[in-house]
Amino acid sequence: MLVREVTEEEYLESIKLSMYAFQYKIPESDIPARKEAVRNHKVLGIWDDNILAAKLHIIPLEILMKDAEWKMGGIAGVATYPEYRRNGYVKSLIIDSLKQMRNNDQIVSLLHPFDIAFYRKYGWEILSEKKKMTIEKMDLKLLEQQQGFIRRFSKETHNEEIEQIYQQFCAQYTGMLKRETNWWKSNVYDEDSQLAVYYHTEKEASGYILYRVKDRKMEVEELVALDHEARIGLWNFICQHDSMVETVTINLASQDPFPYFLPQPKVKMELSPYFMARVVDAEECLRRFRFLHENEPLFLHLEDSHAPWNNGSYLLGKGEIKVFKEKTGGQCVHPPKKGIRLNINSLSAILFGYKRPMELYEMDYLKGSKTEIELFEKKVPEMKSSFFDFF
Repeated sequence: MLVREVTEEEYLESIKLSMYAFQYKIPESDIPARKEAVRNHKVLGIWDDNILAAKLHIIPLEILMKDAEWKMGGIAGVATYPEYRRNGYVKSLIIDSLKQMRNNDQIVSLLHPFDIAFYRKYGWEILSEKKKMTIEKMDLKLLEQQQGFIRRFSKETHNEEIEQIYQQFCAQYTGMLKRETNWWKSNVYDEDSQLAVYYHTEKEASGYILYRVKDRKMEVEELVALDHEARIGLWNFICQHDSMVETVTINLASQDPFPYFLPQPKVKMELSPYFMARVVDAEECLRRFRFLHENEPLFLHLEDSHAPWNNGSYLLGKGEIKVFKEKTGGQCVHPPKKGIRLNINSLSAILFGYKRPMELYEMDYLKGSKTEIELFEKKVPEMKSSFFDFF
């Protein structure tokens, strides 16, 4: 079974497979633009004679780990024609994609799963949850008037100021996508989107909502506030639509304090897993991660069934990472048996801040002494993972 990169001349076959698998139709006039969009992807495919039987896209992106930037491979467009399913094609594509990402220094990978259990088998783990709040018209009650003001923007009037608000907001979280201006215009806005920015003063923007109003419904796709004044100012702006809408839905970071401070916090809340993340290069991720209590040594014994270069033992301590791996044709210095045993899923959940070491230990995902787990807990800073985008 040969996996190879789909060439530019074969992009149309990739597009046809996507249309069939995901059940949509691209107008003939839009095909050239879709081909152009794919040029930035690495598309891996498996062929049966002259038919593209299965394919997978790797999108070169970057995520923000608080104030650090990590190269990320975004997995998307995984598809197979029905007659080729259950032949191991997707498994081969996924395993090959891990090699490709590692070779391209994409040390982590993100994807939106059609099935969480399926991608967990290959080492991806939940990155974040999406919180959706639904508010009825009668609960749109203004809070105390703030000193600031609102200005509205669109894709055409989008500016750097909006991007700076997002960038500052991302510093609170791990896993957020680094957005370039082109990404904002092609992937964040749609034709119905509007964006309202809250300003403290004429030059101090401190929050925004990305939203649309249609069919007497207001849908807030993103609410980003750098402080509580901005949060209240944006809420009051939403309430000013009470004559235009019957319901408002707001998508939030799962740790956002909404709706605690509202006059009526008893609103419908939906919390559901969203994107998944995977460590592709464990050694590099551990070297970049900002552990606390760096002088206290701790061994991590890592297992990764589908990226064997990650298998091994990692000594965290003295501000550096020492790696012990099995070597072929040479002598390996074996680490001690003490330490914490974990798989790549658990490491991914911990490094992105979705789960704490003690939580995973209590669920039997981490093996080790209680003392070692407590040390690991101390070493990992408190973090909040989040992700707003889609690809």
